[in-house]
Amino acid sequence: QVQLVESGGGLVQAGGSLRLSCAASGRTFSSYNMGWFRQAPGKEREFVAAITSSGGTTYYADSVKGRFTVSRDNAKNTVYLQMNSLRPEDTGVYYCGQPWGQGGRPTGRSREYGYWGQGTQVTVSS
Repeated sequence: QVQLVESGGGLVQAGGSLRLSCAASGRTFSSYNMGWFRQAPGKEREFVAAITSSGGTTYYADSVKGRFTVSRDNAKNTVYLQMNSLRPEDTGVYYCGQPWGQGGRPTGRSREYGYWGQGTQVTVSS
């Protein structure tokens, strides 16, 4: 049974930083790409960042490029999202996701992720 547990969210002023963590269990973590998504009130879940199973390649939404960094530690079964220069529009619930299957290029399509954490709230005040 796959479990994903996010942590690290909170309230921060614009321009500040947060580091989110997602601890995974239940499958061989190092075999799976991982993704981060977020959902603001009244909006659909949107792609933020993704990382390949080895950690060698990363992908970002245009809105976060240059500000956010996704990384992973396969020895700790954990994926991270370092968020710098935060803006009020970054506010939302942040979810990590693990795809249904192994391999391939990570995508920004949420339907390709079969497993999700409970989410962690990020609030950026202006």
